[in-house]
Amino acid sequence: MRLWHEALITKLPRQQLLGQHRELAALRGNGWAKNHATVNYVFLHSPYKLFQFHLLVLAEMQKRGYRPDQHWYDPLYRGKTCLPYTTLPAVPLTTPIYPEHNQNYLQVCLDNLANKDIYL
Repeated sequence: MRLWHEALITKLPRQQLLGQHRELAALRGNGWAKNHATVNYVFLHSPYKLFQFHLLVLAEMQKRGYRPDQHWYDPLYRGKTCLPYTTLPAVPLTTPIYPEHNQNYLQVCLDNLANKDIYL
């Protein structure tokens, strides 16, 4: 499980973009706060940041002609098998959304993609 650097979202191939959506859906749902070394940093922040990040992916999916389930545009929604949040205070949108998504993280993501023969 990995969150790609947000600068790469618009450049990701189809498989990685759709995989990112699945991973975000899992993290927003029952995967929230479940230990996974690659994404543990998201749990240091409000779940609202994960929603903001998911909006980037959803926008790119729509741009490419996909029609994601409209429920994902609700910050309280956590999937079909997880109860929604009753409240989730909005947090300011920052750039990057996650401070961990710095230049070093970008390079890690590019290297990971290169290992899959994907060069962006």
